[in-house]
Amino acid sequence: MSVIDKLRQTVCGLHAELVRYGLVVWTAGNVSGRVPDEELFVIKPSGVSYDELTPDSIVVCDLEGNLVAGDLAPSSDTAAHAYIYRHMPHVGGVVHTHSTYASAWAARGEAIPCVLTAMADEFGGEIPVGPFALIGGDDIGKGVVETLTGHRSPAVLMRNHGVFTIGESPKAAVKAAVMCEDVARTVHVARQLGEPLPIERDDIDSLYDRYQNVYGQRSAR
Repeated sequence: MSVIDKLRQTVCGLHAELVRYGLVVWTAGNVSGRVPDEELFVIKPSGVSYDELTPDSIVVCDLEGNLVAGDLAPSSDTAAHAYIYRHMPHVGGVVHTHSTYASAWAARGEAIPCVLTAMADEFGGEIPVGPFALIGGDDIGKGVVETLTGHRSPAVLMRNHGVFTIGESPKAAVKAAVMCEDVARTVHVARQLGEPLPIERDDIDSLYDRYQNVYGQRSAR
């Protein structure tokens, strides 16, 4: 199996995680993955039901968003994904969802404040808001890049739209999307009870460093 075939298989499988965690409805949302050492990425085709996705239906595009391989039209968000890959070479995966709670924050144009240790761990601070942009061109990608450049968060709430997440791999980007919706829901519930208590900046930094560099299983050095 080629590298691209393996990536198609991985990205196809990760779309099931979006459904599993309730981050998408109908055919909305998508996962893409950069092809290592190539100016290519793979992405979900436009308007295809999640239960009809197969590895062969995942299409291959170049970093300008042009279709390179596949029989179906690429996602309507392809230009945005392509822009992110062109301008953020460390990114290996991109995810877009309209998950309910995070999209509600996006509809308000409000960043999610860092009031949970889980947020400090995963996002290193607040989850920021990006600008409004129309779908179809690369304006969304520009907004994602502008907002996340220099920011520790792998997630951005695009105003009046939804969530975009990035990661070193497609799986990491999916995890960020799952975590984004989880904390968006919890912080929303907290605000129904009163004003959530902020976490001090030094404590956020400490939590982020521990989670990113110590937490979990590490290879023997």
